[in-house]
Amino acid sequence: MTDGEERPRRHALGAFTVSSNTPVEPRRTALDALHRSLGATMTDFAGWDMPLRYGSERDEHLAVRSRAGLFDLSHMGEITVSGPQAAALLDFALVGNIGGVKTGRARYTMICRADGGILDDLIVYRLADTAYLIVANASNAQVVLDAVVERAEGFDAEVRDDRDAYALIAVQGPESPGILKSLTDADLDGLKYYAGLPGTVAGVPALIARTGYTGEDGFELFVAPADAAKLWQALTDAGAPAGLVPCGLSCRDTLRLEAGMPLYGNELSTSLTPFDAGLGRVVKFEKEGDFVGREALSEAAARAESQPPRVLVGLVAEGRRVPRAGYPVVAGGGVGGGGGVEVVGEVTSGAPSPTLGRPIAMAYVDAAHSAPGTTGVGVDIRGSHEPYEVVALPFYKRQR
Repeated sequence: MTDGEERPRRHALGAFTVSSNTPVEPRRTALDALHRSLGATMTDFAGWDMPLRYGSERDEHLAVRSRAGLFDLSHMGEITVSGPQAAALLDFALVGNIGGVKTGRARYTMICRADGGILDDLIVYRLADTAYLIVANASNAQVVLDAVVERAEGFDAEVRDDRDAYALIAVQGPESPGILKSLTDADLDGLKYYAGLPGTVAGVPALIARTGYTGEDGFELFVAPADAAKLWQALTDAGAPAGLVPCGLSCRDTLRLEAGMPLYGNELSTSLTPFDAGLGRVVKFEKEGDFVGREALSEAAARAESQPPRVLVGLVAEGRRVPRAGYPVVAGGGVGGGGGVEVVGEVTSGAPSPTLGRPIAMAYVDAAHSAPGTTGVGVDIRGSHEPYEVVALPFYKRQR
């Protein structure tokens, strides 16, 4: 997940940005030596040296869809907010109704600027009555921390940078519940989606959250960095009979793309409000009191009703050429090889889909061309207008 303010060079998958001019050495997670021992291809991502892949990214992707995959997500940014007015602060700082989240549950939300632009999308866990954990995207963690600290003025609450306090390991895929059950006595059957509970996994204290970014059932485990290698190895050993494999950021991106999940810097940015992104549902105007961006977002909501913004849609290729972020979406008589087309949108993410067997993309397109099944739509790929089918998101939805 990356910051949309800059557009450095993109990895060949075109799904996440990789800085090409980082002025300092990238940070390394507590699992760095382990990744290298496994032969991982490493990449600089949001200031961190992270595993891109261990072998075939397609095989890693399909393992998560059919069995299970193991991810190091320790680059994500954790921020703890606690104190008597922690809920009031978060209701003011974020667009969601965080005070309404029950202890042990989590909520997807956003933090916006005063003008309504999206600073980041977040998950917030309510750990206790007066304690919350914000998880921000890696490249936006400092921006989010600074914004929450600034907005905390006047509230009886503490904002703490806990990025160095956690390692984050995710096990995702249909076999993940069984794998994790073999290592913990926590009530996983009673743990709902977007919920978390404290427990012990392989003897390691952890916050066990039923969340993820793959479209599959799975868990994210927040642990002390010193315990990360022990937990990774225990999960690897327990998951081996079920076909669990280590997975890098590359397949994590194609998994989230198939699941229609937005990526900051691609589908989300400061130039878009949640309503522009089709995610106006996360803005809770009904909550008490003011919050940063309320006025601008109220205007954005009204504008979206009277003048529908471009719509985020799915595109499936009829051919084999892969669209990349920034490519124009076109419509008209020239699609497939001719002139007279008009630009009706822009690709935000694109990649080959291992599950569908064809290239796919998410794109913002004019409302007139957004209905599933719309004909005559294509993507301008280096001057060639390749035909694409407009489909509803997500491309893939797991069987529950």
